Amino acid sequence: MSLLLDIVARNRAGERIGIWSACSAQRLVLEACAEHAVRAGTPLLVEATCNQVNQEGGYTGLQPAGFHSWVLGLAAERGLPPDRLILGGDHLGPNPWRALPADEAMDRAEAMVRAYVVAGFAKIHLDASMACAGDPSPLPDTLIAERAARLCAAAEAAARDAGLPPPVYVVGTEVPVPGGAHEALDHLAVTDPGDVARTVALHRDAFAAHGVASAVERIMAVVVQPGVEFGHAAVVPFDPPRAAALSRAVLDLPGLVYEAHSTDYQTPAALAALVAGHFAVLKVGPQLSFAMREAIFALAAIEDEWLPAGRRSGVRRVLEQTMLDRPAHWQPYYAGTPQQQRIARAFSLSDRCRYYWTEPPVAAALTDLFDNLRETPPPWPLLSQAMPGEAREVLEGRLAPDPEALVRRRVQSAIDGYARACAA
Repeated sequence: MSLLLDIVARNRAGERIGIWSACSAQRLVLEACAEHAVRAGTPLLVEATCNQVNQEGGYTGLQPAGFHSWVLGLAAERGLPPDRLILGGDHLGPNPWRALPADEAMDRAEAMVRAYVVAGFAKIHLDASMACAGDPSPLPDTLIAERAARLCAAAEAAARDAGLPPPVYVVGTEVPVPGGAHEALDHLAVTDPGDVARTVALHRDAFAAHGVASAVERIMAVVVQPGVEFGHAAVVPFDPPRAAALSRAVLDLPGLVYEAHSTDYQTPAALAALVAGHFAVLKVGPQLSFAMREAIFALAAIEDEWLPAGRRSGVRRVLEQTMLDRPAHWQPYYAGTPQQQRIARAFSLSDRCRYYWTEPPVAAALTDLFDNLRETPPPWPLLSQAMPGEAREVLEGRLAPDPEALVRRRVQSAIDGYARACAA
């Protein structure tokens, strides 16, 4: 993908330019991202993780081709041309099947990578760092690189057989694995520059051993830990001096920049400093759906003030009950007292309620909320009370008072800092 490689080259040459990546499967989030890209005249990079989307459906129920088609359709509806939409696969490897023996898990991972490439995903993050059944833990670096090379060989063959341009690659990983931190945070170690050089060298050697040496020239980034993360209620802010040696070291690795994961909730200044430090790909996920949730809760508060009890959607109550009825997506992550868990279910920065918006009872209540506020629009002072920023834009004629437009604008407020940080 020449556009991505051009950003890499310009960033390495000293331009403060990068690209942010939306890691979400929420319709309103992706619509907001597409609208933002249209207004800014920029490309949009959308990525799906191995757990969200795979050949078995993932937790979204979508295979790679289905996800690609769905996102392409959403983008087109918001006016984004297809040539400005880039799709990527994140943490593609055996993670969804790590409970299986390694050979079986890797067979499935290879099938997943092939499906992503054939579906038109142009950016592939190869991540074979997780131990499978019977593996030593942690895995030796040489084995991680060897398995990543197997996945690369599958991707290259899939592109060749389908007559498609081969993808660009990202290698390396970070802690924690996909899904975010599970516990309280106090300190994170920045990746040692020597470890980065070793990771890249091992992958180059493994690619050559698997007959895909030419793909090395399309490795665009390596995932490292710049010292940023977030937990349920805390954010570890970027500290540029701590990462200064790491930033300098990437210039000794030809053709590469860094990809930074878990950059959610960093300040605009921190995001700009990351890009300036050659962390040219900024991944953002839960912050976007967190902003969507904030807006929905604000609309629900307006509804409670504005409409009689018998007409209200009860979306917050339905969401909470559905999460209690089906706790698999949050219970392993939210510890503490019942009160602490209740607060986390609604307000955690990891935003695990994002898994529930498409559950039928919650989706129906959300539709009722939007319909109610369209049929009986609330007065502007109520909107100002619950959503002051968006209300000001409505008053100025820059934003329609439609409830879904209000949600999208709240998401775009989270995007703004990323867009400014990545702009040349």
